[in-house]
Amino acid sequence: MAAAPLNVWVVDDDESVRWVLEQALKQAKMIPRSFPSGRQFFAALETAKPDVLVTDIRMPDMSGLELVERLTASNPDIPTIVITAHSDLDSAVAAYRSGAFEYLPKPFDVDQALALVARAARERGRGGEAQAQALRPPAIIGQAPAMQEVFRAIGRLARASMTVLITGESGTGKELVARALHDNSPRAQAPFVALNTSAIAAELLESELFGHEKGAFTGASERRIGRFEQADGGTLFLDEIGDMSMALQTRLLRVLAESEFFRVGGQVPIRVDVRVIAATHQNLAQAVEAGRFREDLYHRLNVMRIEIPPLRRRKEDIPALARVCLERAAAELAVAPKTLHASAVEQHIKYDWPGNVRELMNLCRRLTVTAAGREIVALDLPAEFGGEAREDSNDWTARLGQWADEEIARNPEQALLEAALPEFERTLILAALKKAHGKRLEAAKLLGWGRNTLTRKIKELGLDDD
Repeated sequence: MAAAPLNVWVVDDDESVRWVLEQALKQAKMIPRSFPSGRQFFAALETAKPDVLVTDIRMPDMSGLELVERLTASNPDIPTIVITAHSDLDSAVAAYRSGAFEYLPKPFDVDQALALVARAARERGRGGEAQAQALRPPAIIGQAPAMQEVFRAIGRLARASMTVLITGESGTGKELVARALHDNSPRAQAPFVALNTSAIAAELLESELFGHEKGAFTGASERRIGRFEQADGGTLFLDEIGDMSMALQTRLLRVLAESEFFRVGGQVPIRVDVRVIAATHQNLAQAVEAGRFREDLYHRLNVMRIEIPPLRRRKEDIPALARVCLERAAAELAVAPKTLHASAVEQHIKYDWPGNVRELMNLCRRLTVTAAGREIVALDLPAEFGGEAREDSNDWTARLGQWADEEIARNPEQALLEAALPEFERTLILAALKKAHGKRLEAAKLLGWGRNTLTRKIKELGLDDD
């Protein structure tokens, strides 16, 4: 016997969105019903129920999140898909927090929407689990599809305390994601302790992780609490886990399996309740095959994996990331924040960023100090970040042409010659006077002028003091 067609209700104040979804649902052999407001939806809910609900997040009478929270309280078995134009981590976590099954960032693909509806129907009832604790959105930026997957993973794990393995190149922000997982978990009020295992000498790492008793080794003049005890009840983030020695891997495996360990030189087992989030830029599966990483530890860590995309795979995020990095750099240096001109943004997007977001942050710090104006133009960039024209060409006219392009883009109404000629003459006059050690007759000869012409120009340009 064929399964009954799904009843899918759509709540959106945009008539065009309702029409598109209705047509797509009909073609997929589903039965759509749409409403322009939350009030009309709840009125209809008194006499019938949908199998799946799709709702916009912004509507005039009530927001989509308010609608989902109210629906979850009365009908937790109806899975809801939230459509949002704000595809950031805050929106993703908020959608899951309100009880949504999934969220869909605009502009969405119709086939993706249909697949989500079908999956929501299959897993009906999962989206109604309410989350009690308040969620704090961490500072992660990303509109790119690859970052949306990261946001979804964080949102899905918001209610859980399971072990997570974060993978990605150096500088992609793995610790930020780990903090987001902690801040949006039941352990949010407990400690978050981070340790880069590759930054600690191998002979000291065991004591750093597990602590030591007084007299355990030369120099151990007192008992020391390790990172596991510091993180008790909370989260321990172990960065660059792939660099850990095999002996320490064995000890870590025991802690994960039994939730207890011994301090170095200790005789009494210590029990802890710690969520471990590990991160690495290495391919741990290959490390297992090469015998450099324990297979059982790999499987114990790899309960849930989140892959952070490199910056070159999310270039649409660069303008927003650069703006935030410039603001942070300005705050660090106690100066006014600078902005990127379109020419500089273009060079940022062309660059491949092997150092990822960390490299972008460092460049923004550098530009905050070195760029002359409040607006950073392409000529302000170092050669390795796209300043090739300045470094590779001795043709000053090429620089002038680039300046003209930037000025036209900045202010198409201005008269270029009126802006350029005084600066052009001022620069040449000062160079000639410098060469002539201030002797105007010699400087005039260098410029191809008479002395009287030079004197007049100096007065017109206000260079008497110079």
